[in-house]
Amino acid sequence: MRVQTTLALFVFGLLAGCAGEGPKTATLDDLRSTEVRFPNGTKIRAEMAFRPYDITRGLMFRDSMPMDRGFVILNKEPAIYAIWTYNGRFPLDVIWLDSNRIITEVIANVPPCKAEKASQCPKYGGRTRSQFVLELNAGVAEKNGLKPGDRLDF
Repeated sequence: MRVQTTLALFVFGLLAGCAGEGPKTATLDDLRSTEVRFPNGTKIRAEMAFRPYDITRGLMFRDSMPMDRGFVILNKEPAIYAIWTYNGRFPLDVIWLDSNRIITEVIANVPPCKAEKASQCPKYGGRTRSQFVLELNAGVAEKNGLKPGDRLDF
């Protein structure tokens, strides 16, 4: 109980402290997301996942995602990370990035997997070592010209 109270006071203090620093007031969403800037200047807000449960759940069971949003997986170290879209409900563009946030692989229009078991779903990507995986609505990567070798800022 004491930890929960301390955490709540910390978050409240953080939000209250940010309130007077410019036109935008920080929200809890800001604490769980980051701005991602593409080479063409486009900016999106991406939800961050770094805990194993959040990484595994990903975008499961969501009916949609706003076009100016994304989902970024923050792995602790570079490795081979394939993804699947079990219980997904909309197609995605999936982008793998190395530790310097350089795109190493892009797979466009990954379809949702309708299989009854996750083990029956195809796996995508993970052909190169990466540290981060960014999931966007299908079509966003092409619209913004994202390709291997590009650097994203977040």
